Amino acid sequence: MKHLYIAGNWKMHKTIEEAVSFAKILRERLSATSHTLMVAPPFTALASVAQVLKGSNIRLGAQNMGQEESGAHTGEISPLMLKEIGVSTVILGHSERRHTYLESNELINKKVLLALKHNFEVILCIGETLAERESGKLEQVIHEQLEKGLAGVSKEAMRSIVIAYEPVWAIGTGKNATPDDAEAVHVFIRNVLAKMYSDEVAKNTIIQYGGSVKPENIQALMSMPNINGALVGGASLKEDQFVPIATVVV
Repeated sequence: MKHLYIAGNWKMHKTIEEAVSFAKILRERLSATSHTLMVAPPFTALASVAQVLKGSNIRLGAQNMGQEESGAHTGEISPLMLKEIGVSTVILGHSERRHTYLESNELINKKVLLALKHNFEVILCIGETLAERESGKLEQVIHEQLEKGLAGVSKEAMRSIVIAYEPVWAIGTGKNATPDDAEAVHVFIRNVLAKMYSDEVAKNTIIQYGGSVKPENIQALMSMPNINGALVGGASLKEDQFVPIATVVV
């Protein structure tokens, strides 16, 4: 059986009470799976969900992180605050951060380096818009996001990096890349990593797919040789959708 890394990004959903209730369900329903699992609740629910998941097989993730340890940064959350709660993983460079909140590759890289300094696992999100894909810029965009996002990240530190390929046009739209389309980009990502680091790093780096992942397409996507898991958005919010995804057998 193929080992996968399945992560749920809850985005701006669930109150503390709702998040705790759902985390309890997931802890029970997913206790027997051998896949690596992670959920990223909203910041307000992190501390409460941390208590529910403590000692379980589900990692606690944060959906974003500030670029400084402390200071006059209104509205930001520092790595020190996340570490204290019990967060082990941070999602950085999500398309919503890039396109809605205009985070640059350089800012994302600063966050990546800070997260690694504090021993977090980093899920670095990359992906192209529909306009970029249709204009033939897919590989250029992916290459630039990898090169700039991973600037200053050592070969050794790559052990703590997970790449999540999320075509922007497929996130929350109900559309998704075909398994063959997703596989082709995952192969390209590995080729870029091989040139940046080594064949070993390219082979060993976990690369997830994200973008309208659901129970109906999870098996076909995860069956692709170079896809190691999924970063799940909307489908991670409901038990009857996330449990089948997190327990898929390929």
